[in-house]
Amino acid sequence: MAPTRTAWTEGPVLVRTPATSANLGPGFDSLGLALGLADDVEVEMTGDGVSIEVDGEGAEVADRGERHLIVKVLHRTFDVLDDLAGSGPARPPGVRLRCRNRIPHSRGLGSSSAAIVAGIVAARALHPAGELLGDGAALGLATEIEGHPDNVAPCLAGGLTVAWTTPRGPRLVRLESQVTQVVAIVPEQRLATERARGLLPATVPHGDAAANAGRAALLVAALTAGLDDVLLDATEDRLHQDYRAPAMPDSAALVKALRDAGVPAVISGAGPTVLAFTNASRVDSVVPEVGKGWHIHPLDVATRGARVMTGESEVRA
Repeated sequence: MAPTRTAWTEGPVLVRTPATSANLGPGFDSLGLALGLADDVEVEMTGDGVSIEVDGEGAEVADRGERHLIVKVLHRTFDVLDDLAGSGPARPPGVRLRCRNRIPHSRGLGSSSAAIVAGIVAARALHPAGELLGDGAALGLATEIEGHPDNVAPCLAGGLTVAWTTPRGPRLVRLESQVTQVVAIVPEQRLATERARGLLPATVPHGDAAANAGRAALLVAALTAGLDDVLLDATEDRLHQDYRAPAMPDSAALVKALRDAGVPAVISGAGPTVLAFTNASRVDSVVPEVGKGWHIHPLDVATRGARVMTGESEVRA
C-alpha cells in the first residue's frame, strides 16, 4: 500500500485509548477485555525540543522528556515507518505531548499498553507513510514493546480479544462479548507488573494446566454466548492468581470473598485491581467494607479500540 500523504500532518492529533483487563482469570497472557475508561493523548510535531503536559495519572513522570514512554514509542514507530517507506521527508525536530490520563497506573488496567498504543496510533496518523503500518504490524510493534499481547490486543481492537504468538508474530481475534458491564475494584496501592510476574513458577502441575485450558475455553463461550450461569466456574484460575497472592493479599482476599458469595471475580491483569462480572450494588452487598481504601468503578465493555479523534468525528486508527 502506497502512502497517501507527502507531508507530515499539520496540527495536533488526538488519540483515545481504552483501559484493558487481561487474563480474566484462566486466560493467562491470552484473553483481554477493553473497558470504558480511556486516556486521551494529543501529539503535535514542533520545531524544537520535547514538551509534555500530563493531567491526572502519571503527572509525576511528565518531566522525563525523551525518556517518556509515549515519546519513545513515537520515535520508535517513526523509525519503523521510515524503514517501510525506504526514506521520508525530514522529521520535525520537536514534539509536544498533552495527556489526560484516567487509567490508574500500575493497577492491572493496562495503563502502559494504552500509552504504547497511543504512541503507535499517533505516529501512524502523523507520519506521511502512516498507512504502511497495517493493523497486524501495529499489533506486532506494540507487543514487542510491551512484551506480551494480552493488553495491547483489546486496546487496539476493542471488545473481547484472544491473542497469541506465532513464529511470524502475534495475532488476535476480536469477539463480541455479551457481557457488557463489569466492576473494577481498584485499591490505592500500586503493584509493578515485573514484581507480579516474578512470583510465577517456572513449571506448573499438568492437572492445573489442563484445568485452566478447559476454564479458558468455557470463559470464551460464556462471554460470547451470554452464559452467565457458568461464569463463576469459567473464571476459575490455577496458573497465576494464587502464586501472586503474597504480593497483593488484600486483593486475593477480596476475590475469595466475592467468589465465596457466588460473584465471578478475578485479579485484573497482574493486579492488584479486582474485576467482578457483576454490578456495583452486588459488590456492596457482598463486601460492604470494600469502599475503605478501594475505588469501585462500574465500567462498560468498550466496543471500540484505540482511535484518532478529529473534532466531533472519529477516524479509524
